[in-house]
Amino acid sequence: MQSSQQAHIVVGLGQSGLSMVRFLVRSGQPCSVVDSREHPPGLDILQRDYPQVAVQCGPLSAELLSAATVLYVSPGLALSTPAIASAIAQGVRISGDIDVLAQHARAPIVAITGSNAKSTVTTLLGQMCAAAQLHVAVGGNLGVPALDLLDDAVDVYVMELSSFQLETTSHLRARVAVCLNISEDHMDRYLDLQDYIAAKHRIFTGAQTVVINRDDVASQPSTVPATAISFGLGVPQAGEFGLVEQAGESYLALGAQLLLPVKQLKVRGSHNYANALAALALGSALDLPMPAMLSAVAAFTGLEHRCQWLRQVQGVDWYNDSKATNVGAALAAIEGLGAGHAGRLVLIAGGEGKGADFSSLQAPVAQYCRAVIVLGRDAERLAHALGAEVLIERVADLEEAVAVAAGLAQGGDIVVLAPACASLDMFKNFEERGEIFAQAVRNLP
Repeated sequence: MQSSQQAHIVVGLGQSGLSMVRFLVRSGQPCSVVDSREHPPGLDILQRDYPQVAVQCGPLSAELLSAATVLYVSPGLALSTPAIASAIAQGVRISGDIDVLAQHARAPIVAITGSNAKSTVTTLLGQMCAAAQLHVAVGGNLGVPALDLLDDAVDVYVMELSSFQLETTSHLRARVAVCLNISEDHMDRYLDLQDYIAAKHRIFTGAQTVVINRDDVASQPSTVPATAISFGLGVPQAGEFGLVEQAGESYLALGAQLLLPVKQLKVRGSHNYANALAALALGSALDLPMPAMLSAVAAFTGLEHRCQWLRQVQGVDWYNDSKATNVGAALAAIEGLGAGHAGRLVLIAGGEGKGADFSSLQAPVAQYCRAVIVLGRDAERLAHALGAEVLIERVADLEEAVAVAAGLAQGGDIVVLAPACASLDMFKNFEERGEIFAQAVRNLP
């Protein structure tokens, strides 16, 4: 690699790496790229569009990285990777796409993280901003890479941020920041749960306003600023968002002010009510007009593969929550769909567990589920954690799971795919898993 390009090294290609290269080249900053994979995604695009950018594939060189001024590390690479850790020890500055966005964006940034519901809340808040006639840019860990959104015409950036992205973020200073919730995830990357929480809590650094989930202590910053706004499923105090019961009906509320009956929402379950309240709290921190926010909430149909209603067959409702790639997300689906529902659930779960502890599923599964159908790499570990309180069926693939579930479910029941696991042992991603499930459900007679 040419020495002039060693000052800025993009570590890891893929979507975010390519967007970083685009930004650096556009800004007139020479850069180079390294990737531990021999044929990383985006390599052909890089070589076609930026032939002047040197690229080195294969094992990362600690010597090369330690000679850089700054490493722009892609989210998929842990900072504990030996060559990267060596460079950090030598004093090389670490950055990432969110850090760069924060330093160059002229509009305020809303930063959203959490173990679950990030994409739902990010999308809903984006729709609220659009309803308020703002030019909103939505992306980050969701959809468009952050640096591809940079534009002086943008009024507000609504960014979904993963813990991986936050590891390389030091200059965020968001206008509004929230950690929606915490549950065990990515334990194959972090030392322990506290290490994971610390990465998530980087989102609060320098934030002007913090939105807090009253129902999840682990998600809350250690020091709560005076400008905090809270949400939760309990009855709210003045200035808080929550749920209020009146005349047998439940309402989204701001203090004593009733905002919207939950029956008017197109999405169901307490977790979805919490998501709506979180988005309202974030929007209020941006001073969005309440009528625009409530129109967006009432129109919101949810996201594909996220507790998405598919169809009803012989009185049984089928839901696709393939995005429930960790235990917390699966819990939200089980409790959100099960609470207050007259029928029982048939749960389809399993896949690559990422080292998670499944034991917290045992009590809600016993309470709400008629049966659990397990598949994938960690099927037996999951079955063992659930114990003997519920019928457990083992299957080889999703098509078989749907057929078995159809036989077990009774009229008034719900069948839900909420795997509590990643998909990569059997599928390209959670989207492919959800699509195969949805197609199998569509094929039911």
